[in-house]
Amino acid sequence: MLDLHRLRLLRELKHRGTLAAVAEALSYSPSSISQQLSVLEKEAGVPLLEPVGRRVRLTAQAEILVAHTEAVLERLERAEAELAASLEGIAGVLRVAAFQTAALTLVPDALTRLRDAHPRLRIEITQREPESALPALLARDFDLVITEEYPGGPGPRPAGVEYAELGEDEIRLAVPAGTAVPADTAVPAGISGAGLRSLAGGAWVMEPEGTASRRWATRLCREAGFEPDVRFESTDLLLHLRLVEHGHAAALLPGLVWAGRPPTVPVVRLPAGHRVRRLFTAARRGGGGHPAVRAFRTALAAGFTDRSRGPGE
Repeated sequence: MLDLHRLRLLRELKHRGTLAAVAEALSYSPSSISQQLSVLEKEAGVPLLEPVGRRVRLTAQAEILVAHTEAVLERLERAEAELAASLEGIAGVLRVAAFQTAALTLVPDALTRLRDAHPRLRIEITQREPESALPALLARDFDLVITEEYPGGPGPRPAGVEYAELGEDEIRLAVPAGTAVPADTAVPAGISGAGLRSLAGGAWVMEPEGTASRRWATRLCREAGFEPDVRFESTDLLLHLRLVEHGHAAALLPGLVWAGRPPTVPVVRLPAGHRVRRLFTAARRGGGGHPAVRAFRTALAAGFTDRSRGPGE
Protein backbone atom coordinates (compact mmCIF):
# COMPACT_ATOMS: atom_id res chain seq x y z
CA MET A 1 0.00 0.00 0.00
CA LEU A 2 1.39 3.42 -0.97
CA ASP A 3 1.68 5.88 1.89
CA LEU A 4 -0.26 9.14 1.33
CA HIS A 5 2.17 11.21 3.40
CA ARG A 6 5.08 10.14 1.25
CA LEU A 7 3.03 10.66 -1.91
CA ARG A 8 2.39 14.21 -0.77
CA LEU A 9 6.14 14.72 -0.37
CA LEU A 10 6.60 13.58 -3.96
CA ARG A 11 3.89 16.01 -5.03
CA GLU A 12 5.60 18.81 -3.11
CA LEU A 13 8.83 18.06 -4.95
CA LYS A 14 6.93 18.32 -8.24
CA HIS A 15 5.62 21.78 -7.35
CA ARG A 16 8.59 23.22 -5.45
CA GLY A 17 11.38 21.87 -7.60
CA THR A 18 14.07 20.94 -5.06
CA LEU A 19 14.41 18.82 -1.94
CA ALA A 20 15.68 21.89 -0.07
CA ALA A 21 12.54 23.86 -0.99
CA VAL A 22 10.30 21.01 0.15
CA ALA A 23 12.23 20.70 3.40
CA GLU A 24 12.00 24.44 4.09
CA ALA A 25 8.27 24.58 3.35
CA LEU A 26 7.44 21.58 5.55
CA SER A 27 10.01 22.18 8.30
CA TYR A 28 11.89 18.94 7.66
CA SER A 29 15.55 18.35 6.91
CA PRO A 30 16.46 17.60 3.27
CA SER A 31 17.90 14.26 4.37
CA SER A 32 14.58 13.33 5.98
CA ILE A 33 12.70 14.17 2.77
CA SER A 34 15.19 12.11 0.77
CA GLN A 35 14.79 9.13 3.12
CA GLN A 36 11.00 9.27 2.90
CA LEU A 37 11.12 9.35 -0.90
CA SER A 38 13.51 6.39 -0.91
CA VAL A 39 10.96 4.43 1.12
CA LEU A 40 8.27 5.46 -1.37
CA GLU A 41 10.42 4.10 -4.22
CA LYS A 42 10.58 0.75 -2.44
CA GLU A 43 6.82 0.78 -1.92
CA ALA A 44 6.22 1.61 -5.59
CA GLY A 45 8.86 -0.81 -6.85
CA VAL A 46 10.09 1.64 -9.52
CA PRO A 47 12.59 4.53 -9.61
CA LEU A 48 10.87 7.84 -8.87
CA LEU A 49 13.77 10.29 -9.07
CA GLU A 50 16.70 10.69 -11.42
CA PRO A 51 19.70 13.00 -10.98
CA VAL A 52 20.09 16.05 -13.24
CA GLY A 53 23.30 17.79 -12.27
CA ARG A 54 22.96 18.70 -8.61
CA ARG A 55 19.19 18.39 -8.68
CA VAL A 56 16.70 15.59 -9.23
CA ARG A 57 13.68 15.28 -11.46
CA LEU A 58 10.65 13.03 -11.39
CA THR A 59 10.58 9.95 -13.60
CA ALA A 60 7.60 9.16 -15.80
CA GLN A 61 6.38 6.72 -13.13
CA ALA A 62 6.64 9.43 -10.47
CA GLU A 63 4.53 11.75 -12.64
CA ILE A 64 1.84 9.04 -12.76
CA LEU A 65 1.84 8.83 -8.97
CA VAL A 66 1.67 12.62 -8.62
CA ALA A 67 -1.34 12.77 -10.96
CA HIS A 68 -3.19 10.23 -8.81
CA THR A 69 -2.11 12.04 -5.64
CA GLU A 70 -3.61 15.26 -7.01
CA ALA A 71 -6.90 13.45 -7.56
CA VAL A 72 -6.87 12.08 -4.00
CA LEU A 73 -6.07 15.51 -2.56
CA GLU A 74 -8.88 17.08 -4.58
CA ARG A 75 -11.31 14.63 -3.00
CA LEU A 76 -9.90 15.49 0.41
CA GLU A 77 -10.39 19.21 -0.37
CA ARG A 78 -14.02 18.48 -1.16
CA ALA A 79 -14.38 16.45 2.02
CA GLU A 80 -12.94 19.31 4.11
CA ALA A 81 -15.29 21.76 2.39
CA GLU A 82 -18.35 19.58 3.05
CA LEU A 83 -17.28 19.01 6.65
CA ALA A 84 -16.85 22.75 7.23
CA ALA A 85 -20.20 23.45 5.58
CA SER A 86 -21.90 21.00 7.96
CA LEU A 87 -20.83 23.06 10.96
CA GLU A 88 -22.54 26.13 12.36
CA GLY A 89 -20.66 29.31 11.58
CA ILE A 90 -17.39 29.80 9.70
CA ALA A 91 -14.14 29.41 11.60
CA GLY A 92 -10.52 28.47 11.03
CA VAL A 93 -7.80 30.09 8.92
CA LEU A 94 -8.02 31.29 5.32
CA ARG A 95 -4.73 32.19 3.59
CA VAL A 96 -5.11 34.65 0.72
CA ALA A 97 -2.60 36.03 -1.78
CA ALA A 98 -3.43 39.29 -3.58
CA PHE A 99 -1.55 41.51 -6.01
CA GLN A 100 -0.91 45.10 -4.96
CA THR A 101 -3.90 47.07 -6.22
CA ALA A 102 -6.35 44.38 -5.07
CA ALA A 103 -4.61 44.25 -1.68
CA LEU A 104 -4.88 48.04 -1.34
CA THR A 105 -8.43 48.60 -2.52
CA LEU A 106 -10.50 45.40 -2.36
CA VAL A 107 -9.07 43.41 0.53
CA PRO A 108 -9.56 45.92 3.40
CA ASP A 109 -13.29 46.27 2.70
CA ALA A 110 -13.66 42.50 2.42
CA LEU A 111 -11.86 42.03 5.73
CA THR A 112 -14.24 44.50 7.40
CA ARG A 113 -17.30 42.65 6.13
CA LEU A 114 -15.94 39.28 7.21
CA ARG A 115 -14.82 40.51 10.62
CA ASP A 116 -18.38 41.55 11.37
CA ALA A 117 -20.09 38.53 9.76
CA HIS A 118 -17.65 35.76 10.77
CA PRO A 119 -15.61 36.82 13.81
CA ARG A 120 -14.20 33.28 14.31
CA LEU A 121 -12.61 33.26 10.84
CA ARG A 122 -8.93 34.25 10.81
CA ILE A 123 -7.80 35.63 7.45
CA GLU A 124 -4.11 35.93 6.58
CA ILE A 125 -3.19 38.15 3.62
CA THR A 126 0.07 38.07 1.66
CA GLN A 127 0.86 40.51 -1.14
CA ARG A 128 2.04 38.36 -4.02
CA GLU A 129 2.01 38.77 -7.80
CA PRO A 130 -0.01 36.13 -9.71
CA GLU A 131 3.09 34.73 -11.42
CA SER A 132 4.29 33.33 -8.09
CA ALA A 133 0.99 33.17 -6.21
CA LEU A 134 -0.66 30.56 -8.45
CA PRO A 135 2.16 28.01 -8.11
CA ALA A 136 2.10 28.67 -4.37
CA LEU A 137 -1.65 27.97 -4.37
CA LEU A 138 -1.00 24.56 -5.90
CA ALA A 139 1.74 23.97 -3.34
CA ARG A 140 -0.89 24.65 -0.63
CA ASP A 141 0.80 27.81 0.68
CA PHE A 142 -2.47 29.68 0.04
CA ASP A 143 -6.15 28.76 -0.06
CA LEU A 144 -7.25 31.56 -2.39
CA VAL A 145 -5.46 33.85 -4.85
CA ILE A 146 -6.67 37.08 -6.42
CA THR A 147 -5.31 37.09 -9.95
CA GLU A 148 -5.66 38.98 -13.24
CA GLU A 149 -5.61 38.60 -17.02
CA TYR A 150 -4.57 41.38 -19.40
CA PRO A 151 -6.25 42.19 -22.73
CA GLY A 152 -5.49 39.96 -25.68
CA GLY A 153 -3.08 37.66 -23.90
CA PRO A 154 -4.56 35.50 -21.14
CA GLY A 155 -1.83 33.43 -19.56
CA PRO A 156 -1.95 29.66 -19.10
CA ARG A 157 -4.23 28.41 -16.35
CA PRO A 158 -2.63 25.71 -14.22
CA ALA A 159 -4.41 22.39 -14.04
CA GLY A 160 -5.98 21.81 -10.66
CA VAL A 161 -7.14 25.42 -10.20
CA GLU A 162 -10.72 26.64 -10.43
CA TYR A 163 -11.44 30.30 -11.24
CA ALA A 164 -14.30 32.64 -10.44
CA GLU A 165 -14.49 35.96 -12.29
CA LEU A 166 -14.57 39.00 -10.05
CA GLY A 167 -15.00 41.72 -12.67
CA GLU A 168 -13.26 44.06 -15.10
CA ASP A 169 -10.85 46.90 -14.34
CA GLU A 170 -10.17 49.52 -17.01
CA ILE A 171 -6.56 50.53 -17.65
CA ARG A 172 -5.79 54.11 -18.70
CA LEU A 173 -2.77 55.93 -19.99
CA ALA A 174 -1.46 58.33 -17.35
CA VAL A 175 0.83 61.15 -18.47
CA PRO A 176 2.66 64.01 -16.73
CA ALA A 177 0.78 67.32 -16.50
CA GLY A 178 1.18 69.40 -19.63
CA THR A 179 1.77 66.43 -21.96
CA ALA A 180 -0.01 66.86 -25.28
CA VAL A 181 -1.75 63.64 -26.34
CA PRO A 182 -3.75 63.63 -29.62
CA ALA A 183 -7.31 62.52 -28.84
CA ASP A 184 -9.37 59.95 -30.71
CA THR A 185 -12.67 61.65 -31.51
CA ALA A 186 -14.36 58.24 -31.71
CA VAL A 187 -13.54 57.59 -28.06
CA PRO A 188 -14.42 60.35 -25.58
CA ALA A 189 -11.29 61.37 -23.66
CA GLY A 190 -9.51 58.58 -25.52
CA ILE A 191 -6.41 57.94 -27.59
CA SER A 192 -5.71 56.15 -30.87
CA GLY A 193 -2.66 54.13 -31.84
CA ALA A 194 -1.32 57.23 -33.58
CA GLY A 195 -1.88 59.28 -30.45
CA LEU A 196 -0.06 56.70 -28.37
CA ARG A 197 2.81 56.87 -30.85
CA SER A 198 3.24 60.56 -29.99
CA LEU A 199 4.75 59.38 -26.68
CA ALA A 200 7.38 57.24 -28.40
CA GLY A 201 10.23 59.56 -27.49
CA GLY A 202 9.36 59.85 -23.83
CA ALA A 203 10.22 57.78 -20.76
CA TRP A 204 7.95 55.01 -19.47
CA VAL A 205 7.55 53.16 -16.20
CA MET A 206 6.37 49.54 -16.44
CA GLU A 207 6.34 46.35 -14.43
CA PRO A 208 9.40 44.07 -14.79
CA GLU A 209 10.12 41.79 -17.72
CA GLY A 210 8.33 38.46 -17.48
CA THR A 211 5.12 39.83 -15.92
CA ALA A 212 1.79 39.68 -17.72
CA SER A 213 1.44 43.45 -17.39
CA ARG A 214 4.79 44.09 -19.07
CA ARG A 215 4.03 41.73 -21.95
CA TRP A 216 0.70 43.45 -22.57
CA ALA A 217 2.13 46.99 -22.30
CA THR A 218 5.00 46.20 -24.65
CA ARG A 219 2.62 44.66 -27.18
CA LEU A 220 0.35 47.72 -26.98
CA CYS A 221 3.24 50.07 -27.78
CA ARG A 222 4.57 47.88 -30.58
CA GLU A 223 1.15 47.71 -32.20
CA ALA A 224 1.17 51.52 -32.12
CA GLY A 225 4.48 51.44 -33.98
CA PHE A 226 7.20 52.06 -31.42
CA GLU A 227 9.37 50.39 -28.79
CA PRO A 228 8.80 51.98 -25.36
CA ASP A 229 11.77 53.57 -23.61
CA VAL A 230 11.33 51.85 -20.25
CA ARG A 231 13.58 53.71 -17.82
CA PHE A 232 11.86 52.60 -14.63
CA GLU A 233 10.73 49.11 -13.58
CA SER A 234 8.73 48.18 -10.51
CA THR A 235 5.82 46.00 -9.45
CA ASP A 236 4.74 48.89 -7.19
CA LEU A 237 2.03 50.76 -9.12
CA LEU A 238 1.99 53.53 -6.53
CA LEU A 239 5.59 54.22 -7.53
CA HIS A 240 4.43 54.30 -11.17
CA LEU A 241 1.87 56.92 -10.20
CA ARG A 242 4.39 58.96 -8.23
CA LEU A 243 6.79 59.05 -11.20
CA VAL A 244 3.98 60.31 -13.43
CA GLU A 245 2.98 62.93 -10.85
CA HIS A 246 6.55 64.24 -10.79
CA GLY A 247 6.77 64.35 -14.57
CA HIS A 248 9.34 61.59 -15.03
CA ALA A 249 7.40 59.02 -17.07
CA ALA A 250 4.16 57.91 -18.68
CA ALA A 251 2.41 54.85 -17.24
CA LEU A 252 -0.48 52.48 -17.88
CA LEU A 253 -2.53 52.44 -14.68
CA PRO A 254 -5.57 50.30 -13.81
CA GLY A 255 -8.65 51.86 -12.31
CA LEU A 256 -8.10 50.25 -8.90
CA VAL A 257 -5.09 52.52 -8.40
CA TRP A 258 -7.49 55.41 -7.94
CA ALA A 259 -9.77 53.54 -5.50
CA GLY A 260 -12.73 55.60 -6.68
CA ARG A 261 -10.98 58.95 -6.17
CA PRO A 262 -10.31 61.54 -8.90
CA PRO A 263 -6.98 61.11 -10.70
CA THR A 264 -4.04 63.28 -9.75
CA VAL A 265 -2.61 63.29 -13.29
CA PRO A 266 -4.11 63.51 -16.79
CA VAL A 267 -5.49 60.14 -17.93
CA VAL A 268 -6.87 59.04 -21.30
CA ARG A 269 -8.68 55.92 -22.45
CA LEU A 270 -6.86 53.34 -24.54
CA PRO A 271 -7.99 51.98 -27.92
CA ALA A 272 -10.85 49.48 -27.88
CA GLY A 273 -9.75 45.94 -27.16
CA HIS A 274 -6.74 47.09 -25.15
CA ARG A 275 -8.26 48.77 -22.14
CA VAL A 276 -9.67 46.19 -19.72
CA ARG A 277 -8.01 43.63 -17.47
CA ARG A 278 -10.15 40.90 -15.93
CA LEU A 279 -9.87 39.99 -12.27
CA PHE A 280 -10.45 36.52 -10.84
CA THR A 281 -10.21 34.58 -7.64
CA ALA A 282 -8.53 31.18 -7.88
CA ALA A 283 -8.79 28.20 -5.53
CA ARG A 284 -7.55 24.64 -5.73
CA ARG A 285 -9.99 22.35 -7.46
CA GLY A 286 -12.27 20.97 -4.80
CA GLY A 287 -11.58 23.85 -2.42
CA GLY A 288 -13.89 26.42 -4.00
CA GLY A 289 -16.84 25.06 -2.07
CA HIS A 290 -15.26 25.67 1.33
CA PRO A 291 -17.43 28.10 3.31
CA ALA A 292 -14.47 30.37 4.12
CA VAL A 293 -13.51 30.58 0.44
CA ARG A 294 -17.10 31.28 -0.57
CA ALA A 295 -17.45 33.94 2.12
CA PHE A 296 -14.29 35.75 1.04
CA ARG A 297 -15.32 35.67 -2.62
CA THR A 298 -18.74 37.07 -1.70
CA ALA A 299 -17.18 39.84 0.38
CA LEU A 300 -14.84 40.82 -2.46
CA ALA A 301 -17.66 40.89 -4.99
CA ALA A 302 -19.84 43.01 -2.71
CA GLY A 303 -17.37 45.88 -2.82
CA PHE A 304 -15.95 45.47 -6.30
CA THR A 305 -18.37 47.48 -8.44
CA ASP A 306 -17.83 50.86 -6.75
CA ARG A 307 -14.12 50.32 -6.13
CA SER A 308 -13.33 49.25 -9.69
CA ARG A 309 -14.85 52.30 -11.34
CA GLY A 310 -12.26 54.38 -13.11
CA PRO A 311 -11.74 58.11 -12.61
CA GLY A 312 -14.44 60.40 -13.84
CA GLU A 313 -17.15 57.73 -14.09
